[in-house]
Amino acid sequence: MHAHIVFAHPEPASFNGALADTAERTLANKGHTVTRSDLYGEGFDPVEGPARYDTRADTAYFSALTEQRHAGNQQRRAADIQREIDRLHAADLVILQFPLWWHAQPAILKGWFDRVFVYGALYTGRMRYDEGVFRGKRAILSVTTGGPARTFSPYGRGGPIERLLWPMHYSLHYMGFDVLAPFVAHGIQGGGIAYQDRDGFDAHLQDCRQRWTERLQRFATDRPIPFTGWADWNDGVLADDHPQRWLG
Repeated sequence: MHAHIVFAHPEPASFNGALADTAERTLANKGHTVTRSDLYGEGFDPVEGPARYDTRADTAYFSALTEQRHAGNQQRRAADIQREIDRLHAADLVILQFPLWWHAQPAILKGWFDRVFVYGALYTGRMRYDEGVFRGKRAILSVTTGGPARTFSPYGRGGPIERLLWPMHYSLHYMGFDVLAPFVAHGIQGGGIAYQDRDGFDAHLQDCRQRWTERLQRFATDRPIPFTGWADWNDGVLADDHPQRWLG
């Protein structure tokens, strides 16, 4: 099995870096191969736009979808994007490792979604959801938050973590991945904000690393998040007789 880690934190020595290292070490010890995209370290530019394309399908009006498809058809896709696409195709498991910043992923990771998931080659009007190009592959978010877990509960001040991570989960499902429930390390305090003393915090970090190690042992057997697919919809809306419409 081959795993690929997309690492989105500007500091390799951060706790996010420690979790990425833990994943790489744990999976390698199980006999798996592991690669990593270090978005900050490799200088990935997250901004999509006309400057990305040396030849254009339409020089008068920029459409990202049109130019992404055109660049692929002309075999003139940017080298950094082709590198990321190749890494995803080679992976059986994709791990996105990042901190929650402003209730979402860092901008560099959002831009990775924008630029790497190219129209035409990786998705089309029909090639998405349960017919996506990455069907059969698994993906998992490994996320850190500054606040403790209770603040990300349904009525917590940070907002429900399930809703905050939903856009990323749904985007991965859109691309065909089987999306596993996330690993979330809450309470990774910093910037002068502290919820516990140093000894307690060190013990908490060790516990998070241990839980992540244990979670990685069962990634192949964990049930993915249940999403609906093409057969469940009528004109893009859940069918009237679909069981999920009647959950209350």
